[in-house]
Amino acid sequence: MNNFVNKAMNAAKKYTVWDFGLFKLCLFSVGIIFGVYFYTFFSTYMPIVWAIFIASWAWLVYKTFFKYWK
Repeated sequence: MNNFVNKAMNAAKKYTVWDFGLFKLCLFSVGIIFGVYFYTFFSTYMPIVWAIFIASWAWLVYKTFFKYWK
């Protein structure tokens, strides 16, 4: 498993801006698909989903703008 992760990380280091854009578009479309299919399931857990989103967003902002910004 470690070998797989290392190979994936090495491949991602070679991505261009367009590759990352396409990757984000792919993840966005999968999120929409899951949202459509699992609407009733996730509607009951919406506060938890929002809390996870806010916590992960805050962590990424901290890492990007405060820890790694040089």
